[in-house]
Amino acid sequence: MRTAPTILHLDMDAFFASAEQASKPSLRGKAVVVGGLGPRGVVATASYEARVLGVHSAMPMAQARRLAPNAAYLVPRFAFYRSISERVMGLLRALSPLVEPLSLDEAFVDLEAGGAAWDGDSARLTGVRLRADIRAVTGLTGSVGLAASKMLAKIGSERAKPDGLVLIEPGTERALLGPLSVRTLPGVGPATGDHLRRAGIHTVEEIAEAGEDELVRLLGKAHGHALYAMALAHDERPVVAEREAKSVSVEDTYDVDIHDRVRVALEVQRLADRCVGRLRGAGLSGRTIVLKVRRYDFSTLTRSETLRGPTDDPTVIREAAARLLDSVDTTGGVRLLGVGVSGLADYTQEDLFAQAAGAQAAEAEGRGPAEERPEEPVEQQPAPTERRLPAGRDVRHAEFGHGWVQGSGLGRVTVRFETPGSAPGRVRTFALDDPDLEPAEPLPLVPAAQLSSGPEPEPASLPKWWSGTAGGGATSRP
Repeated sequence: MRTAPTILHLDMDAFFASAEQASKPSLRGKAVVVGGLGPRGVVATASYEARVLGVHSAMPMAQARRLAPNAAYLVPRFAFYRSISERVMGLLRALSPLVEPLSLDEAFVDLEAGGAAWDGDSARLTGVRLRADIRAVTGLTGSVGLAASKMLAKIGSERAKPDGLVLIEPGTERALLGPLSVRTLPGVGPATGDHLRRAGIHTVEEIAEAGEDELVRLLGKAHGHALYAMALAHDERPVVAEREAKSVSVEDTYDVDIHDRVRVALEVQRLADRCVGRLRGAGLSGRTIVLKVRRYDFSTLTRSETLRGPTDDPTVIREAAARLLDSVDTTGGVRLLGVGVSGLADYTQEDLFAQAAGAQAAEAEGRGPAEERPEEPVEQQPAPTERRLPAGRDVRHAEFGHGWVQGSGLGRVTVRFETPGSAPGRVRTFALDDPDLEPAEPLPLVPAAQLSSGPEPEPASLPKWWSGTAGGGATSRP
């Protein structure tokens, strides 16, 4: 293990919720919860104001609403979060060629590899500058851990939250780890934690005292060896630069099981188009099309079809996904659907229309796998769909400009008109089908130094028709 704290771990603070607060001036300093808003929704991220009220990630959304009824409940805007993440990751890559992203808001950096740090003082200075740069570029805050290993750098960033920096000096690791819960160590989840607890092991120090042989007996050779080494603060894992994606996929979980086969087919087509959008956004194409179906009884089925060459053509991918759906029994209802593409490449095969047609012909003649033979085509008309504007989505009105959906229901939508650099805006209500109101792309965040301040207008009351559950949550002070 190294002798200097030159591994940095960055973890953005309550990333999704903080991005929403930065984007929506009226939500700054208020409880914000981001996640699925339906009856089966779960919390993705809660702002620190919401955490004080007991809301945390992975909590059922219904429970969160009981704990924080006055919080703002918003759907995630992943494309928006990804755009911010790319700016943050760019700052990290300016420090070192060895950046290992773990998610949109978290990454390891080997500062030594880039010459950004070589001892404790230079590492601390680099961490301080990085946090200032992130705030200057995005208006958001991140917490930084610095240590001689990845495990300890991550522990440092957790102890630094929110908006702080912790440097763990080499030589102090055992004293720091000793009293911590076994769940602190990588690879110790609820099941392993319970197994250790039943053996009377609750802290990292007790893992070290138990000895390697006992841990191997309890957990098996590989896990026991690794856990004992980490309890002694030994972690030789290198920072590994970002690997190429192995697949691109999208999926949706539905609040109510889908029973209508026509609706299922339409959802698969929609997911295929979204998957193509991600493929093209990454400059990729792929050979293998994958369909994922989770049924009413939670059983999950996957079907795949491999083409003769890579493609990013939406027609080819839609048709392949439709053929795969033909082999799946959706009787009883569908909870989740997903479409993915693997076997990725950075080029496309131009003659796939003919290939796809040839594959269909072969299967129809009985030369393909029986379970993938398509049924006779049936003329199907798309079912009418009601316009959906869930809470948190960006909209633009012909007269009032850019805003975001505060809530909707019973044919009405409430919009707060404000932008990232404006003062908190006012609320107006429209018919859901108002032709002057259209979905819009998110506006970029404004650097912290440019944020406008000013008196907040009195919050507008929501109309009596809005129940707070049909399409989103209200926004008011916690």
